Amino acid sequence: MKKQIALLSYFLIAQILPLAAQSADTDFMRSRGKIFVVVAVIAAVFIGIVLFMVFLERRLTKLENQINEHEPTDRR
Repeated sequence: MKKQIALLSYFLIAQILPLAAQSADTDFMRSRGKIFVVVAVIAAVFIGIVLFMVFLERRLTKLENQINEHEPTDRR
């Protein structure tokens, strides 16, 4: 039963997405210049995520180095 519901929802979503992509909203946004705002917001969010990942990686590397310095070297 769960597989049937999942399959049905997949097919419904697969039918709805192309219709949404073909809507006139993009033409409206282009004519008003709003598409650039959307692109700028998406780019800002993406850059923010990338910067957060870089910050997190540096912090994790620092913590890993601290852990490795405090552990005995003959650990097997």
